[in-house]
Amino acid sequence: MGDPLRGWRKLHQGTSLWWYLQSRNKKSIAIDLKSQEGRELALRLASQADVVIENFKPGNLEKLGLGWDVLSALNPKLTLVRISGYGQTGPYRDKSGFGAIGEAMGGLRFTTGDPGSPPARVGISIGDSLASLHGVIGALMSLLRVKTGQGKGQIVDVSLYESVFNLMESLVPEYDLMGYVRTRTGGALPGISPSNTYPSSDGGHVVIAGNSDAIFKRLMRVIDRPDLADDPALVSNEGRVGCNACLDAAIGAWTSARPIDEILSLLDAADVPAARIYSVADIVEDPHYVARDMILTTELPGNVTVKMPGITPKLSDTPGGIKWAGPKLGQHTDEILASLGITKADIAQLRRIGAVQ
Repeated sequence: MGDPLRGWRKLHQGTSLWWYLQSRNKKSIAIDLKSQEGRELALRLASQADVVIENFKPGNLEKLGLGWDVLSALNPKLTLVRISGYGQTGPYRDKSGFGAIGEAMGGLRFTTGDPGSPPARVGISIGDSLASLHGVIGALMSLLRVKTGQGKGQIVDVSLYESVFNLMESLVPEYDLMGYVRTRTGGALPGISPSNTYPSSDGGHVVIAGNSDAIFKRLMRVIDRPDLADDPALVSNEGRVGCNACLDAAIGAWTSARPIDEILSLLDAADVPAARIYSVADIVEDPHYVARDMILTTELPGNVTVKMPGITPKLSDTPGGIKWAGPKLGQHTDEILASLGITKADIAQLRRIGAVQ
């Protein structure tokens, strides 16, 4: 059946739009790793690879006869990225884990949502994405070591919960030294003032970050509060945090009386960082997204054209692009096996015995 992601959320011709996006520019070979023939094919591919990525539960790769000892002996320059819920060691290594569990255990969910409300989800599967980014970072570090001749390839051990935990700022030292437990604060940025989400008169919401000393003064003058701009007690963030509620009330009163376009125009003119909270409709219509090639189009089966996010980061000499959408399961099996020197007749035999699809 392939990756379960193929059937999640909105479907086009039975395949998830998420899959078409998530797996763009990838080639798909479908191998039965539990067959001897399939295992041998995987080893042939690994022998030519720079990086192998797997996200089985710890130990499952070894059960298939494809553990690090086998792969490293076959290809000493190989980097093995292992992504799991809890990592390859420790008392929780054998527990099942998904991105949502990593977000919960990593501390993110406890700090997400409005005060007095149950912990909330960020809105996307951010735990999975953070783990993949940490996997990329680790793989690049290992590849640099190999390519510069400083050593052989190594294991990159990435856990979902640690990838989330790694982004939790000063959470631990705040608790350790001061007994402070960060919790849910809605749209506010605790300990930094003023920085919050404010309503407009036309039903929108704008995020305003006026928390540097110079920007704060400009912001207060834009909202016609020179008394606050010139208050010596508010000259630094420490003083403003103590008056955060009154500052939010002043800013909110000003934004509530104006449509969002007027708010943004006035704040932009004063060089105060601010933005409306974008929906996807706002994103695809925004001229800056378009100018930066962050909204691209590609083809789906049935000659359907669809918009997708562009590629980031942007490299000056080798910019990325969308070559094709996420492939069908096993779409490139023949092509990849042929690149290994396997004949059409042998590929047909492998397919007959179920080693490949």
